[in-house]
Amino acid sequence: MKTFVHQGQVTKVVFGSGTRSRIPEEADALGCRRLLILCTPGQAGQAAEIRDLLGAVAVGTFAEAAAHTPVEVTEKAVAYAKTVGADSVLAVGGGSTIGLGKAIAVRTGLPQLALPTTYAGSEMTPILGETDGRRKTTRRLPEALLKTVVYDVDLTVTLPTATAVVSGINAMAHAVEALYSRDQDPVAFLLAGEAFDSLTRSLPVVARTPDDGEARAEALYGAWLAGTCLGMVGMALHHKVCHVLGGTFGLPHAETHAVVLPHAVAYNGPAAPDAMARIARTLPGDDAARGLFDFAGRLGAPRALRDLGMPESGIVQAAELIVRDGYWNPRPVDRTAVRALLTRAWAGQTP
Repeated sequence: MKTFVHQGQVTKVVFGSGTRSRIPEEADALGCRRLLILCTPGQAGQAAEIRDLLGAVAVGTFAEAAAHTPVEVTEKAVAYAKTVGADSVLAVGGGSTIGLGKAIAVRTGLPQLALPTTYAGSEMTPILGETDGRRKTTRRLPEALLKTVVYDVDLTVTLPTATAVVSGINAMAHAVEALYSRDQDPVAFLLAGEAFDSLTRSLPVVARTPDDGEARAEALYGAWLAGTCLGMVGMALHHKVCHVLGGTFGLPHAETHAVVLPHAVAYNGPAAPDAMARIARTLPGDDAARGLFDFAGRLGAPRALRDLGMPESGIVQAAELIVRDGYWNPRPVDRTAVRALLTRAWAGQTP
C-alpha cells in the first residue's frame, strides 16, 4: 500500500505560442495597475517589448537582475519599486530574473508574474535562493510562489543553443531528484518521468536544429513539468552541491548543474533503485549516471567544473560546506565521498 502526502500547486499557467500577448489580460486579472518589469541587462530589449505591450500599466523597468540573486541587488530593486509605486512585478527572463521577483515579493508582498525565456523552472516553485557575500542560502516560502506564469514558446526559439542545452539539463536535474525525493508522491514521480522523457527527446533536436519549433516546445513543456516537480517535493544532494558551488565560487548556474548531475546520480544510485530504473527506461544502458554523462557530452555541454572557473583548491572547502550545512539525501552525505565526487566533477572524469 502506498503512503504519501501530495501538496498541489496554485500557480496559473498559460502555455503556447504567442502567449505573451496575453500578459495585459493576465495582469488585469490579478488587479495589477502599476507593474514593475524585471530583467537582466542582456534582456532589456525583450523587456521593452513587453513594456510597450502593457502601456501605461508598466511603471518602470529594473534591468539589473543577476545570477544567484545577490541581496544587494534585491535591496536596490525594492527601493526602486517603492519609488515608482509598483503594485506588482513581472519577471522577463530566466532564473536570475525570476529569483529577483521572488526576493522582492517576499520582502514586499507584491504579487508576481513571470514570462520565462529559459528552462530554469524556478517560476513554478516557492523556493528562493539568495546570495549574501559568498554564501548562498535557500528557503521554501509560500509567499515566493508566483501567481501567474506565461510560457511563450516563441521566446525560446532564439535562445542560443549552448544556453538551451545547459538550461535543459538543469531542468532534468529537477526531474531526477524528484524521482528519489524524501517527500516523493505518485504525482511527482509521474510528472518527473514525463519531464525527463520530454527533455531527453527534445534537447538533442534543439542542439542539432535550433530553429525546430516543435522541439523547442517540447523542451519548454518538459521544463515546466520539471519545475513543477521542484515546487512540489524537496531536492537532495545534487541541488545542495550546486548551491554551494554557485554561491561560493560564482559559477554559472545552469552549467554547474550540467556538470554535477551525473556525479550526484552516481553517488545516490545505490540508495535509489526505482529512480535509476526510471532513468534507464529513457537513456540507453544500465548505468544511469554514465548515461547522463554521455548525454551531456553528446549535447556539447560542459562536463568539468574546472572549465567553469572553479579552482582545484576549492574542492575541500566545498566538501566541508556541503557536509556542514546538512541536507536530506537518500544516501548519507559522507565528507570523504563528497570530496571524491567533487574531484571527479572538477576534472571532468566519468562518474
